[in-house]
Amino acid sequence: MSDGETTGQPELTKKQKTKLEKQGEHIDRIKRTLIASLLGMFVGILSFYSGGTPDATGLQNNGLLAFMLMLAAIVIQKHVFMFAGIDTAKLGGKDWFYQGFMTFALWFMTWAILLSSHLPIS
Repeated sequence: MSDGETTGQPELTKKQKTKLEKQGEHIDRIKRTLIASLLGMFVGILSFYSGGTPDATGLQNNGLLAFMLMLAAIVIQKHVFMFAGIDTAKLGGKDWFYQGFMTFALWFMTWAILLSSHLPIS
């Protein structure tokens, strides 16, 4: 190995990282959260309009399709992150769980708000 390669080197601790490295990591976390949130809202809107007109109880005919769209959004996140230039190699299970939860939470809130706003008032 040459001196320029970092393979096998231990990862720097929080104290050893420079301020610039910490800021870069923070911006990457913000980007990932923003992408997951926007993806969740987009899929929530898509789920509502592809699910059909809700009945008086707020249920749609194609509710399973809406759920499958949300799962698909969680699966394609890695590709969206790579397209946005975010390094996904360092992400662990906890990071992916967080991103999936953010997508699910925003999908659920968006879909629920749209469903409840279209209920007939009696």
